[in-house]
Amino acid sequence: MPAPTLRSWELRYGLPVTLRSPGGHRRYTEAALHELGMMRDEVASGRTPAEAARRVRVLLDEQSGTRSRVEGLLAGSERHDASAIRSVLEEARAALGLAATLDAVVLPTMRQIGAWWETGRCDVDQETFTTEVVRGWLAKLTTLAPPPASDRWVLLGTGPHDVHTLGIEALGALLVTRGTGCRVLGARTPQHVVVAAVRASSPAGVVIVSHLSHQRRAAVGSLDALAATGCPTYYAGNAFRSGASRREVPGTYLGERLAEAATTIERALPTELPPGLASAG
Repeated sequence: MPAPTLRSWELRYGLPVTLRSPGGHRRYTEAALHELGMMRDEVASGRTPAEAARRVRVLLDEQSGTRSRVEGLLAGSERHDASAIRSVLEEARAALGLAATLDAVVLPTMRQIGAWWETGRCDVDQETFTTEVVRGWLAKLTTLAPPPASDRWVLLGTGPHDVHTLGIEALGALLVTRGTGCRVLGARTPQHVVVAAVRASSPAGVVIVSHLSHQRRAAVGSLDALAATGCPTYYAGNAFRSGASRREVPGTYLGERLAEAATTIERALPTELPPGLASAG
């Protein structure tokens, strides 16, 4: 990051607060570097620096009570200690509930590991190992969840070029534990596959998640095709974080938090399927 940008953010927005050496040079703590990374990510998603600073302050407030758990997950990840990771996850779920654990503990941890990978602090094996442990934990929660409260269920998929599915698996686990059935199609969901799945099985809604801004058009193509089926559509992911990226995109944007996304879906699910979909099944 250019030095003028660092100075500008500190002077205009007070992020991050830095120490000074006797000679007047800025000294960045780990906490300050974390704040800078958050600012960088928010600006990269399309927010103005002022909007990004407001968002970072909100996120930092939320993380203040969960930072120790994030650090516990990171420590378990660095040691490749699956038992330690699952222990932190279970403790967080017992104390915070599943939604807050996912939004305030799991996702920040995975973003941090992704940042470590980008800077060479960890290798892909650590990222893959941690992802698989979290995925296994989510699968167990889903398996042990009580039967859905109704026959309404949603289909979850990714954009045609997106390889990361942890987000939709986390959303699926949250919905299932709250009584809404789900089916996850997996990574790189082709447009014709998700459309065929909707026509064949008549879900009450379908969600497409895409994190690749340069592949946003392909994800929007899937949403356009799904809208033509009459099935209620929802979308989320980094590819849609800025307001400009959501213009003329069919369906309902689910926001950036899993708790918000699950509530939006649950409130909007119809009690009866549209006639066209009902007959298609």
